[in-house]
Amino acid sequence: TGSGKGKTSAAVGQAVRAKGSGLSVAFGQFLKRDDQAGEQKILKSLLGNDFFASGQGFYRNKSQYRKHRDAVKEMINWAENKISSDYDLLILDEAIYALGMDLLKKEELDGLIDKATVSGTNLVLTGRNSPPWLTEKADMVSEIFEVKHHFQKNVSARKGIEF
Repeated sequence: TGSGKGKTSAAVGQAVRAKGSGLSVAFGQFLKRDDQAGEQKILKSLLGNDFFASGQGFYRNKSQYRKHRDAVKEMINWAENKISSDYDLLILDEAIYALGMDLLKKEELDGLIDKATVSGTNLVLTGRNSPPWLTEKADMVSEIFEVKHHFQKNVSARKGIEF
């Protein structure tokens, strides 16, 4: 969590480490559209059907709620199937963002956490503004802070660097 750049990159690094150690890994992205971000090509190559991006892109206003909520429900079902299949590691990128936007409900995330705990699946969640209840429930929390970013000088996001 945190305001800095690199939360998804850290999660991708965790997936690579786990996969390289022989663990079964699944990686889901809540808000990013498929083929939107640079890491997706590598994750698809590395994980095949164990990578899934259900997102609908930027959620800009309430009129888009239904399509984004439906995409979140699709990700929840996918994640539940991975947990039920005894994966060693499940990464849910942007889950905390989806939670903060009320696209992912607290009880749904709690259910995923509880199922992962029972099955022994390690669960990694990313996104800004982790709520206190989630921070308390987690076994480990890393916070990435922004010290300086070129966005502050109106420099646009660069392919391969920010997305």
